[in-house]
Amino acid sequence: MKLYFLRHGAADWPDWNDDDDLRPLTENGKKELRRAAKFFKQIGVAPATIFASPLPRAAQTAQIVHRQIGSELHSEAKLSPGATPHAIKSLLKSQNDDLMIVGHEPDLSEIVRHFTGARVKMSKAGLARIDFEGSDQARLIWLVSPKISARKVKSGE
Repeated sequence: MKLYFLRHGAADWPDWNDDDDLRPLTENGKKELRRAAKFFKQIGVAPATIFASPLPRAAQTAQIVHRQIGSELHSEAKLSPGATPHAIKSLLKSQNDDLMIVGHEPDLSEIVRHFTGARVKMSKAGLARIDFEGSDQARLIWLVSPKISARKVKSGE
């Protein structure tokens, strides 16, 4: 099974005074994700299902990717900030197909490390692919930053 981890896009609002959980993507964040989603489609990222944190910035991220690659989309409270490897394991139990998880830092980096042993830092709009080789063991296949995906989309590669 292929499992993709996608960190939500940019949601840095300099004058944000509301609850942090309500922060949406910025216009730049949406633009960056549209480019990244196009790249994901170009390289064959096609999970059957996308599970996203219900927070606006993650839900918006998942919607943008969903529109580009057409996967089934679900909101999942277990992916809110503070998500754990146990939350991912519980999602995997009912799935046989490739999945995408849209969430937050530092959770995603810690979850990737838990399953693979790899120390990664997930960029905003960054995507990691891990392949499961057993119930609890996986291998990091690649990690793509939004800077790479933007260059590849612009150059048509």
